[in-house]
Amino acid sequence: MYKLIIFDLDGTLLDTIEDLAASVNYALEQFNFPTHKTEDYRFFIGNGVDKLLERALPEPKRSADFISMLKAEFIKHYYNHSDAFTKPYPGIASLLVKLQDCSFKLAIASNKIHPATVDLTSRFFPDIRFSDVFGQRYGFPVKPNPLILNEIIANAAVDKSEVLYVGDSGVDVATAYNAGVDFVGVLWGFRPQKELEEVGARTFVADTEGLYKLIVSGN
Repeated sequence: MYKLIIFDLDGTLLDTIEDLAASVNYALEQFNFPTHKTEDYRFFIGNGVDKLLERALPEPKRSADFISMLKAEFIKHYYNHSDAFTKPYPGIASLLVKLQDCSFKLAIASNKIHPATVDLTSRFFPDIRFSDVFGQRYGFPVKPNPLILNEIIANAAVDKSEVLYVGDSGVDVATAYNAGVDFVGVLWGFRPQKELEEVGARTFVADTEGLYKLIVSGN
């Protein structure tokens, strides 16, 4: 039976696509680079902010210097506009309450910048007592490196057989498998089911009710 449920954030708990797209486009505009449609960002997000900005840049400009310049503008804008359109996916808030009431340990492991991860989590889920909320921290590798999951699991003092990681991308699938824990893919997120299947995912849920049933059944 599961004891610890670890969630990805963007595309899993929160629909953040519009605010992320707006902030990256703002950063691009500051240097007269072409911007992108919001839908394009579904395939840019997932590997941390540096990779997000790299993918948004024109290919000849994908250098460390340009990424650093964009990053400063992106962070400045995003911290002031991170919840303009962001919202939990339908049923997420009540799902977390039900799981907490059932004494599951809950945590978040995201590639979003750590301060924004903590801020959005506390803003949208103030009543949930997460055991850990980790975003991308300086000096720590991003997912699919399993360090972030291993740290959460160690802090929770549970066995890996008692852990489920919930995500919406191939990066999340690989992170779970690299950590040696079970994974379930949500079909309401940013990436298509095919991407997750190609990385090895076999279990999917279409809504939060299905996710709740899978968690309480333990498989």
